[in-house]
Amino acid sequence: MTIIGWLQILLFFALLLVLTKPLGVYLFRVFESDARPLPRVLGPVERVLLKLTGASERREQTWVEYCGALLAFSVVGMLVLYGLQRTQHLLPLNPRGLGAVGPELSFNTAASFVANTNWQSYAGESTLSYLTQMVGLAWQNFVSAAAGLGVALALARGFTRRPGPEGARTLGNFWVDVVRGTLYVLLPISFVVALFFVSQGVLQNFSPYQELTTLEGAKQTLAMGPVASQEVIKMLGTNGGGFFNANSAHPFENPTPLTNLVQMLLIFCIPSALTYTYGRMTGDSRQGWALFAAMSILFFAGATAAYAAESQPNAAVAASGVAQVGNMEGKEVRYGIPATTLFATVTTDASCGAVNGMHDSFNPLGGLVPLVNMQLGEVIFGGVGAGLYGILIMVVLSVFIAGLMVGRTPEYLGKKIEAKEMKLAMLYVLIFPLFILGLSAVAAVIPQGVSSLNNAGPHGLTEILYAFTSGTANNGSAFAGLNANTPFWNISLGMAMLGGRFLMIVPALAIAGSMVGKKVVPTGPGTFPTNGALFTGLLVSVVIIVGALTFFPALSLSPIVEHFLAGAGKVY
Repeated sequence: MTIIGWLQILLFFALLLVLTKPLGVYLFRVFESDARPLPRVLGPVERVLLKLTGASERREQTWVEYCGALLAFSVVGMLVLYGLQRTQHLLPLNPRGLGAVGPELSFNTAASFVANTNWQSYAGESTLSYLTQMVGLAWQNFVSAAAGLGVALALARGFTRRPGPEGARTLGNFWVDVVRGTLYVLLPISFVVALFFVSQGVLQNFSPYQELTTLEGAKQTLAMGPVASQEVIKMLGTNGGGFFNANSAHPFENPTPLTNLVQMLLIFCIPSALTYTYGRMTGDSRQGWALFAAMSILFFAGATAAYAAESQPNAAVAASGVAQVGNMEGKEVRYGIPATTLFATVTTDASCGAVNGMHDSFNPLGGLVPLVNMQLGEVIFGGVGAGLYGILIMVVLSVFIAGLMVGRTPEYLGKKIEAKEMKLAMLYVLIFPLFILGLSAVAAVIPQGVSSLNNAGPHGLTEILYAFTSGTANNGSAFAGLNANTPFWNISLGMAMLGGRFLMIVPALAIAGSMVGKKVVPTGPGTFPTNGALFTGLLVSVVIIVGALTFFPALSLSPIVEHFLAGAGKVY
């Protein structure tokens, strides 16, 4: 590890901290204030869009209605994206004449992008047409992120709204939240940053692929396409689906260290800002900063561990007698070890599948960090919306534990946490490992699962575990070394992605519906404060304990044992 490397990490966090409050205030104005930004410019557009959807901001929804609208919208979006892939050979903007995508892969991709996972079992430049990339994938990059943002706001309203004669059982309107999230937040930022990306060398064209002759006389095909417009929302919406197979390691997607820094900031900026927005919604900004502090502690722990692990030589390379300064295998020279490990930490802290290096080439403990980041439930800033509602579920568990410690009925923001909320919170927590560990166990013992592995032993188990963790956590990054484009993997990962998204959203919204109508209990001497360092420490502990107790046995058989075997000279 070097001083320059640490300065890169600290610079990133300092810029994130600077962005958190102003963007958080902006989000509060968009969703919770009548004084929305640019009313003369965006106001008429919003009214037209709401009229087209038949929604009204004055007509709010209960949690059941909100959840039903979200599920219906997602089902229709999935069917449209599936159909678009199956018929792309008949549609325009297909200069390479790419054929129809197969049924299992179309299902996997449709489930992936609708669930805001953006796992890709294909190479984008050789599988999908420009039209499918723009109209299908980029559209879902916007609306799936906006839907997650809406769920987070609905849960926040459930905790922060006070009961009254009207609106005591409502959480907002799904259609209004999606329109505002897209129109006021995602589109303006994407437009500005896309222009910046183009200025830095990211492609944005409709040109046919270029056939070139190299200096050695060989023929090479350079893929073209509308990359910048998809690249920015891929990061801002914590989507991660790359235009090219190499993702953000590709020079046409992420050409310079500056674009690399901006892409990492895009991943974290909205999840970070939502903590401040939440603080404003509670009427006490310290509530939001407590969540931000917990997320930051976990972020620095992961970044430090990954950087330290990758600063060590690669055991396989060392066995061949090659001198090393850290593990540069699978990393781009233009980023180096610090920026690559930071990117890996950021993208797996959030539910973003973008990668700028090969996680499969990390040292065992370096690869353990992205895996653990996701298995903690994507609550370390997390995805757009998903990070906030995930950490709020952990807050419910923390408050319950604190209540047991002092022998008092647990309360959060003056509202009692009772048996119903705890059952729903535990359902949310248990769904996650059920898909990851259950499907991993199946894949590890049947021929259709193990036949796709390129590695044996603990590293092969890590590849299986990483794939289902990435899918269920709606992350989408790949450990690689695994051929996932088979019927078994496409279908099983599609199920994991849908379950990890929607089966966890339902109990989260149910908790919001249960909490929104509860009376507020006045603060007393026995009330456990949730806006200070003590609660932040408890919250961090609960997040770690839940993840460690659930996944440590599996991790001990994969990257942890691989680390000790590598130290003994046994490399898989």
